Amino acid sequence: MLHFENDYNEGVHPELLQALIETNEENLAGYGLDFYCQRASEKIKEATACPDAQVSFLAGGTQTNQVVIASLLKTYEGVLAVETGHIAVHEAGAIEFTGHKVLTLPSHEGKMKATDLASYLADFYGDGNHNHMVFPGMVYISHPTEYGTLYSKQELTDLAEICREHELPLFLDGARLGYGLAAKETDVDLETIAELTDVFYIGGTKMGALAGEAVVFTKGNMPKQFTTIVKHHGALAAKGRLFGVQFDRFFTDDLYLKIGRQAIDLAEQLKAILREKGYRFYLDSPTNQQFVIVLNDKLADLAQNVAYSFWEKYDDNHTVIRLATSWSTTQADIDGLRAVL
Repeated sequence: MLHFENDYNEGVHPELLQALIETNEENLAGYGLDFYCQRASEKIKEATACPDAQVSFLAGGTQTNQVVIASLLKTYEGVLAVETGHIAVHEAGAIEFTGHKVLTLPSHEGKMKATDLASYLADFYGDGNHNHMVFPGMVYISHPTEYGTLYSKQELTDLAEICREHELPLFLDGARLGYGLAAKETDVDLETIAELTDVFYIGGTKMGALAGEAVVFTKGNMPKQFTTIVKHHGALAAKGRLFGVQFDRFFTDDLYLKIGRQAIDLAEQLKAILREKGYRFYLDSPTNQQFVIVLNDKLADLAQNVAYSFWEKYDDNHTVIRLATSWSTTQADIDGLRAVL
């Protein structure tokens, strides 16, 4: 079976595993107070050119989104996201579970348009009854998006300007950030993200970590007692070293970007094979996630040899599926897929 269903199907990248093995018998402080978490934080500050950044490590993406959003919103506020956004579709109501509504805007190939955001805010505050409504308290985007697409620097700048005008924190979900940074068509890097957002996270789980995401507050705006808030959500890991050791290795010798580039190179081969075999793309994704339109009566045949993700119904006769490369995808996997198709 060839596995292209996601980018977290295997355990841990060999270099991260080796780092965990080498430090396994060291006695270290708990709860993220160990040497490796501190050193990883310093490396992230350097990589983002944001010396005053405040860094915290959590276990996974849903947990991170829930904790960050709940910590920044007031009781009467919700979070703005596009209708296809991860927190609106694939997080089982984790945000709503904290008492905060996800307020949705139109999606444009997974992205939020600044004009839609500006229009929503103008309409909200122009409504004489807005005191009886859920207030927009922050903006959530992801990069890459749920459809593998990327924001340009100008698109991020436009969103950031509107957020600052309305004093709304801009939060960027970076669960697959490494694949976005490695994409050949991007003009967005870590420094740009740190400059334009108020908080973002550097994904580890989908980049080869056993577990772990690095949350970066960029404007000295980490909520007071953030560690206590994390614990309140049941998200404070006693063995925080698990995350620190891995992110320390991620940000040594550009490993994080190297992993991303490897997956992107294989995704380019994947795209070429799909085109060669006559598959239609649902949209043009420059990252590791590729979305193709397949006849329903071909899905069962494909599933005999290839593990893929169902994405959405296209029409009565076709389905959109996702094929994803990752840190663990090999050239043999790509060659095998070519043979199957």
